[in-house]
Amino acid sequence: MKNSALLLFATILFSNTINAQLKPVKYADGNQVLNGLLIKSTKKSSNNPGILLIPAWLGIDKASKDIAENLSKLGYTVFIADIYGEGNYPKNTTEAGKIAGHYKTNYAEYQKRINLALQELIKSGANADNIVAIGYCFGGAGVLEAARGHLNLKGVVSFHGSLARDASRSVEPITAKVLVCHGADDPYESKEEITAFQQEMRDAKADWQMIYYANAVHSFTNPEAGNDNSKGAAYNAVAAKRSFEHLQLFLNEVLKK
Repeated sequence: MKNSALLLFATILFSNTINAQLKPVKYADGNQVLNGLLIKSTKKSSNNPGILLIPAWLGIDKASKDIAENLSKLGYTVFIADIYGEGNYPKNTTEAGKIAGHYKTNYAEYQKRINLALQELIKSGANADNIVAIGYCFGGAGVLEAARGHLNLKGVVSFHGSLARDASRSVEPITAKVLVCHGADDPYESKEEITAFQQEMRDAKADWQMIYYANAVHSFTNPEAGNDNSKGAAYNAVAAKRSFEHLQLFLNEVLKK
C-alpha cells in the first residue's frame, strides 16, 4: 500500500513537471517560419484559461519565459509569441529598434502575427473565449494593437508598453478590457501620448485602467534591465511585484478559472 501511494505521488509529480516545461512550437506566416513557446497549466480546469504573451523588442527572452512559467503555476496555459520569425531575430537593441519600429508602423502586420500566435494557443487546448493577451515594452504596444484589431480576447495587459498611435487612424469600439501598467517616470512616453491614449480609450468606450508605479521607468519588470533609472530603463522590484499582483487581479476578474 505504501509503495502504491509513493508510485502515485511520483506519477503526479512527474506529470506536473512535464506540464510545467516550456515547449517549442513551430508555426508559420506564409513562408516565414515562427518559433513560439508553449507551457501548459499545471492545474486542471474545465474552462481552460489561456494567456498570450508578447515579449519585448529583443524577442523571446528569459524574462518572458520566467513570467510564462509563473503563470502556468497559477492555472493558465501560456503561449509566447514569435513576432519576428526565424532569420529576423535582432542581435542588439539597434536592430531591435528598427524591426520593432516596422511593426509599430505597419500595425496590420503586427496584428496578424499576434493573431497567428493566438491561434496556436487555442490549438494547444486553451478556450478560445477565455484568453487574455499580455505584453512587455514592444509587446505592450502589441497587445493594445490586438485590442484595436478586435482579436477575440477578454482583455489585454500592457506593461511599460508604447501607447503611441497614428492620430489619422479612426477610433473604433474596443470590447476587450484594458489594463496599462506604467512607470510614473518612464521617459519614453510623453504627456501628449499618454493624454491621447486615454482619450482614445474614452472615445472607444473601452473598459480601461491605467496604473502608475512610483520611481519606475521603462522596463521596470525586467531584472536584466539594471537598476539605474537615469538610463531610462531599469528594473524596479517593488513595481514589478505590484504590477504582477495587479495582473492577477485583472485575470481573476476577466477569465473563468
